[in-house]
Amino acid sequence: MSPDLSPVEVSRDPRTGRSAPGPRATAPKELSELVAAAARDAAEVAATAPAERARRLAAVADALEERTEELAALADSETALGMERLRGEVGRAAAQLRFYGSVAAEGGWLDVRIDRAEATGVGELRRMNRPLGPVAVFGASNFPFAFGVAGHDTGSALAAGCPVLVKAHPAHPLLSARLGSVVSAALRRAGAPAGAFALVVGFEAGLALVDAPEVAAVAFTGSQSGGMALVERASRRPVPIPVFAEMGTVNPAVLTPSAASAGEDGEGTARAAEGFVASFTLGQGQYCTKPGLLLAPAGSGAAGAVAAALAEVRPGWLLTEGIAAAYRQGLEDLVKAGAEPAASVPAADGGFAASPTVLTAPAEALRAGSRLLEECFGPVALVVEYGDEAELRSVLGRLQPSLAAAVASAGADDPDLPWLVELLSRRAGRVVVDGWPTGVATSWAQQHGGPWPATSRPEATSVGAAALDRFTRPVAYQSVPPAALPEALRDDNPWGVPRRVDGVLEGADERRKA
Repeated sequence: MSPDLSPVEVSRDPRTGRSAPGPRATAPKELSELVAAAARDAAEVAATAPAERARRLAAVADALEERTEELAALADSETALGMERLRGEVGRAAAQLRFYGSVAAEGGWLDVRIDRAEATGVGELRRMNRPLGPVAVFGASNFPFAFGVAGHDTGSALAAGCPVLVKAHPAHPLLSARLGSVVSAALRRAGAPAGAFALVVGFEAGLALVDAPEVAAVAFTGSQSGGMALVERASRRPVPIPVFAEMGTVNPAVLTPSAASAGEDGEGTARAAEGFVASFTLGQGQYCTKPGLLLAPAGSGAAGAVAAALAEVRPGWLLTEGIAAAYRQGLEDLVKAGAEPAASVPAADGGFAASPTVLTAPAEALRAGSRLLEECFGPVALVVEYGDEAELRSVLGRLQPSLAAAVASAGADDPDLPWLVELLSRRAGRVVVDGWPTGVATSWAQQHGGPWPATSRPEATSVGAAALDRFTRPVAYQSVPPAALPEALRDDNPWGVPRRVDGVLEGADERRKA
């Protein structure tokens, strides 16, 4: 099929449901050319000094910020997330790119180790992390900037020295196309080779991207069904490749007995309920870190407090018609599985509107195989009461592992905090105390991942400095002459990165070179 005959993606307005033509799907011949360019330029991208990678990422960040109003307006027309939220997300995406550039320039992620011949008995050994090669990125619908074309996966892969091929998301195809052109132009102006970045459009093009032998890894943010489909497809390749799929499950929150009884007239429970509602309805519940389950002490009145707080929530629209339909079906399935409606807010008018809802269920209904243990994407949450510590431990043991877990406590001296934090840390990638998990900071210590089925790779994170690790692999060089070594392993350390020499960590060279 020629490019002119390729199918056209459809852009939809969530507020009205109206459609408009989007970009054309990437034709097979064009896709082959883009993948070939990425493979051709992979060595050059990998050999680019980390400081130069940081400069290029900063150039993309600048380009996004210069177009904040244009990009936010285009995103709002396809997501209905609101201009204030989207302006902030453009800034967040730009800050992420600069952060990943700073991580690249610092160089610790290279994990350079040098053992002199006297220490090994087999000759000199020099080890470092090397880029995998071209990375296919499948961004998310719910964060069109932060987890989209120029989001975490793209930024961390470029910082790690890998070319990136991004699949445009069908929930915002026009925005994806515009972001693709902005990122490509900024990188080219900053001196990056043509194959360093490309956008592909269309479902079939996405599948072909996973199959392409030149692609070395896949990064995905989205549903469990979508993520596992990519994992299975990548595993069937003649040479299987890793798929780093961030999928999400039901993220639990626990209200401790001490927290529930804190203050007067149920003040502790009411305070926790307000925070819980604000978190699970944020962005119309379309966050992978949404706390979908509140476990509260029996007799605490948590369900009533949550219902009262829900009355203050303003309804909105879900991102796509498919998400809206799945939400309505999910509510029905939860009720069939034993949940009972406690409160809801009437849906907004038109389009892909959703009714924010809180449900209750008995603790014994949370058992293996129950729909109550599965995520329902959208503004719904479940409140379940537990009788004592033993029952709470039992319920937590039956939940699926998650990206995050939260504890609403009575403070540092709460007697239940130590065992809860320990238990939850075995089943979640991030444990939050006296806060809510919907805010994910882009920082050095962040972990945005978790045991399966929250992610396909529990050792990985899609946010934070360690996100670069996904796209590298270690290589050891034994008795290799200096001229044949990668720059980071040479004695003069031209990249100025931290190195561990004979077991002793040496700091970065202050004369870091570009």
